[in-house]
Amino acid sequence: MSDTSSRTPKTGAWLSDGSTAVGEIVASLGFDFVVLDVEHGAFDLTTLERFIPLLKGLGLEVFSKVLVPERGAVQQALDFGSDGVIIPHIESAEHAEFVTSYGKFPPLGSRSLAGGRTMGYGGYDDDWVEQQNRDVKVFPMVEDPGALRDVEKIAALPTVDGIFIGPGDLSQTGGRGAYTRTEEDFDDFRAVVSAVRANRKQWVFPAWSTVEKEFAVSEDADYALLTMQHVAVVRGYEEGLKEMEAVRAGTCSG
Repeated sequence: MSDTSSRTPKTGAWLSDGSTAVGEIVASLGFDFVVLDVEHGAFDLTTLERFIPLLKGLGLEVFSKVLVPERGAVQQALDFGSDGVIIPHIESAEHAEFVTSYGKFPPLGSRSLAGGRTMGYGGYDDDWVEQQNRDVKVFPMVEDPGALRDVEKIAALPTVDGIFIGPGDLSQTGGRGAYTRTEEDFDDFRAVVSAVRANRKQWVFPAWSTVEKEFAVSEDADYALLTMQHVAVVRGYEEGLKEMEAVRAGTCSG
């Protein structure tokens, strides 16, 4: 459960592929966690299986945004060692109850046991099961009108540790078109925040812009994603071009 007192959100980076160098850079800069975008990124199972322990070895908390809201996708990410899963395309409270159960062992949920990394390549006992159910985080996404409508029920589920807000899809599916950070968008976000606070759960927010970062801080987000891998690459190369243009124009100050 999250502490509802004022705090600084953990800072995260959004990764789209298994670049070791990017993982090392993110860790060295002082980021707290990463989200691996398995749904839209370039991760296959072999890459994911090798990349997750590398990132954790660098001191990062690792969440996998799984491919689909299905048992195999959730369990593979957890068996590879993810500290938690972000589950997309949640349609309702009933759907969330069904899908999030894959992330928790019985009797809490229906996650299947698998020997290997998470068991230290050995056996297990009841204390280990309890520890996994307590520490491994399950974050369903609210990016659909049905999930937003049922957000209070979703946040109350014992198999749910918090909510991941999906701003772009919420705007599109809510009939507002492209996400432009309108007051209606932030009203949706506040509804999610209210639900997680009422249930003492956590929330994760993709805070790409300054106004979103301000919202994450002012509303005491637990986890704030600060930038996407490809955006960071574009900005870095773009800055080099701008500096060269300034040099050519004789306006570079140093």
